[in-house]
Amino acid sequence: LQIHQSIRGIFINQIKYALEILHKHGIKKGQSIGTPMATKPKLDVDLSGNPVDQTECRSKIGSLMYLTSSRPDIVQAVCFCARYQSRPIEKHLKEVKRIFRYLRGTINMGLCYPKGSSFDLTAFSDADQAGCIVSCQSTSRGIQFIGDKLVSWMSKKQNYTAMSSAEAEYVALSASFAQVMWMRTQL
Repeated sequence: LQIHQSIRGIFINQIKYALEILHKHGIKKGQSIGTPMATKPKLDVDLSGNPVDQTECRSKIGSLMYLTSSRPDIVQAVCFCARYQSRPIEKHLKEVKRIFRYLRGTINMGLCYPKGSSFDLTAFSDADQAGCIVSCQSTSRGIQFIGDKLVSWMSKKQNYTAMSSAEAEYVALSASFAQVMWMRTQL
């Protein structure tokens, strides 16, 4: 992590690491892209697709996982791609490369913590209904702020199949609330 302190506040990023992994994985040229993931990605365990090098795919996903400590904008996409590491095929690798293309265009992004704001704790959660094509399980997402500063984020496949969108949302809300309760003990 690179931490830059100034009179205005603190900026945390991983520009050096991002450049290093772009170079390591050969993502040097080509057009950058505006989002890390398609709106409705169609990834599944496709046994008929052309397999790719499992080690290479895992290495790329692992590199991106490390980057999520300062880049919450890629968490959802990276976690989604990580589900298919056991038998990656070309379309899985294509989605991983899409994240790298997004990263190349947003290399200077990070977390900004300006000086002076309240200590109000705010949380948001969301879930999709049966977002996993294979298991029909939903994905929970949550973010927590202290004042206007993002301090915690997560994206996780739910442990069971929700029977309705409301149930999926409640599961996501419960996970986010648990994080808030823990954060309150730390303040």
